[in-house]
Amino acid sequence: MTASTTHPPADTGTDDVPAYCRGLARNARAASRRLAGASGQKRDAALRAIANAILGRAADLQAANAKDLDAAPSLGLSDAMIDRLRLTDDRLKSMADGVRQIADQPDPVGKVLEGRVLPNGIRLVKRRVPLGVVLFIYESRPNVTADAAALCLKSGNAIILRGGKEALHSNRAIAECIAAALDTADLPRHAVQLVGTTDRAAVGELLVCENDIDVCIPRGGESLIRAVVEQSRIPVIKHYTGNCHVYIDQHADPDMAVKIAVNAKTQRTGVCNAAETMLFHAGCIDNGILQRVVEALLHAGVELRADQRTRDAFPGKHNKLTEATGDDYATEFLDMVCAVKVVDHVSDAAEHINRYGSRHTDAIVSDHLHAVQQFMQAVDTANVMINCSTRFSDGQQYGLGAEIGISTDKLHARGPMGAEDLTTTQWVAHGNGQTRG
Repeated sequence: MTASTTHPPADTGTDDVPAYCRGLARNARAASRRLAGASGQKRDAALRAIANAILGRAADLQAANAKDLDAAPSLGLSDAMIDRLRLTDDRLKSMADGVRQIADQPDPVGKVLEGRVLPNGIRLVKRRVPLGVVLFIYESRPNVTADAAALCLKSGNAIILRGGKEALHSNRAIAECIAAALDTADLPRHAVQLVGTTDRAAVGELLVCENDIDVCIPRGGESLIRAVVEQSRIPVIKHYTGNCHVYIDQHADPDMAVKIAVNAKTQRTGVCNAAETMLFHAGCIDNGILQRVVEALLHAGVELRADQRTRDAFPGKHNKLTEATGDDYATEFLDMVCAVKVVDHVSDAAEHINRYGSRHTDAIVSDHLHAVQQFMQAVDTANVMINCSTRFSDGQQYGLGAEIGISTDKLHARGPMGAEDLTTTQWVAHGNGQTRG
């Protein structure tokens, strides 16, 4: 295996992991410079070719995916992780649709954000330019391979993809679709490179290539992200856990409260924007909203871990409600398990969320404008959902086509990150001979 390999290589083990990773980084840097000079039309043509290749090679992709699914039990993957891994017909179509949506979006590269003429006659413009080279480290979900590659190509960035071994065959098959599409569009194959070795040392080596890689985006479990942050010499945009909340106010519509709570928890449990804790205003006990929502969640098969005030609202049914602990409120279950707590005021709900939450997505159900405004102002979160499910905090749902991650950072981006979030800014000054005295 050589550092200039363009196809995703078989994982036979490279004799020199540091040299291999330096080669990936150098090749990505060179490709990023070519991409920066490529027109938006050319990049969009590559994206449409990727979408066509995904659908045209669906049988090959699913055959590769079957190998990963067969190996999943031996890797100790949970049911939620196996669900994330699976490539169904619908998911392949959704993957291709997402790539096409990205292609149809306005080109973020070169977008002028502001401009002015200075007193000395210099015309000053602030515009968007690519970040350069993105190192993307992720787990399990092979559709993310296409999403991340498409978003980086749209924004003029080269990307190095380091997926998990659990999706090795699926990721390689998708990378082959992307490589073929880049050839079709006459763009460099090194613009999208899949790390060809599962040797864990490769991650550490890539994280010190600060001269050639501009930003790292890890997407996976909290332990992965913390390990990346500790090792990296490259700026990291973090996507920590999705410990999301739904706060149901005493002024909520009862039917809406039931509908949103059940959807946020059960529509798909193994994702980062599924709700993990339900908070209720104390008035929801007296008006019966708490009882209706709790019964609906139990009926849906959710195991509830509840505080004493919730348990007291169900005399004789304590066996259906496990007593909650502080650890339960801090846990991202990713399963049919949910914590429940009663609070006295919207400010108490905000305090609980800010203490236990992950600043990802938090919802309020209320018809009371003042309560909604208080919640928005007090909760430190990337996504506030008002009278709708937490499940909508998603790049595709937001109209971004896809997302490379949902950033829980405040710098450089926050929330679902689309193509525009993979750009930075550049000031351009147009003069006619001005000098500074």
